[in-house]
Amino acid sequence: MADEPQIIIACRVVYDVISTLVRLIFEIILAVYNWIVAPAPKDVTGEIILITGAGHGMGREVALRFAKLGATIVCVDINPAGNQETVDMIKKAKGVAHSYEADVTDRAAVFKLAERVTMEVGDVTILMNNAGIMPCKPLLRWSEKEIRSTMDINVNGNLWMLQAFLPSMLERNYGHIVAMSSVAGLMPVPNLVPYCGSKYAVRGIMDTLALELQSEKRDASGLKFTTICPYIVNTGLCHKPKTRFKSLMKVVETDVAADTIVDAVRREYREISIPGDLHYLIRYLLWTLPFPVTSIVNEFLGAGVDPHD
Repeated sequence: MADEPQIIIACRVVYDVISTLVRLIFEIILAVYNWIVAPAPKDVTGEIILITGAGHGMGREVALRFAKLGATIVCVDINPAGNQETVDMIKKAKGVAHSYEADVTDRAAVFKLAERVTMEVGDVTILMNNAGIMPCKPLLRWSEKEIRSTMDINVNGNLWMLQAFLPSMLERNYGHIVAMSSVAGLMPVPNLVPYCGSKYAVRGIMDTLALELQSEKRDASGLKFTTICPYIVNTGLCHKPKTRFKSLMKVVETDVAADTIVDAVRREYREISIPGDLHYLIRYLLWTLPFPVTSIVNEFLGAGVDPHD
């Protein structure tokens, strides 16, 4: 078969360039429109929502809110007592919830969890990878155990849960994956080197998985992704937050953060920060400037955490 004439190849390239530019412009206009006119929140009645780390803090608060909206909540935690407390709170409010004890760092246990939940409750339609830990100290004071635990829980736990629950979502071309990253996954924060690395990784996992599924032969358009990047939420993980401008980078109470997360999931936002204006400041300003600028801005804001424990 003879090679195609150069003119045909050139025309094809020109067509691809124009087509790509049109698609880019369309997506930018759509993003701006959705920023100005927020999408309507979806109804979560009847959804089966699995939340890791549901026995306390953000996991518990989000579980309570989704339950009030009519979803069935699958509470997963390594602490059975705290997890059962969350379930009891949901049931007391006339909601539907189930308690499962599991260690998200144990891949085999996660796959057994998926089998049990599917058989006893049904196919999970919204998966929220919320479990995480946050030691806070200079890197050279982190122990090997602390580093391994941080990476196992914050990163590998996400991967094992995805491998266990994503297949059923793909089979039905329906599902929503929610991941808890952090503002520490958008910008460097001293005293949190391994933690920052784990939260940068969470964002990378979410973005890359979304892109990977777009290249699948089967239709995966029914799967949605939401990455949450809170600054500091008053859950007890961070004992010594600091900031020069408390109104801009303030410690957020759990009820406010939970309301924001539930709203973001229902509106199917791709990525948000808490407070919301930090996302635009960091991702669309600091990322476009040289690294020394980040250091100067960080020094000016005085934001971060002092070491503890």
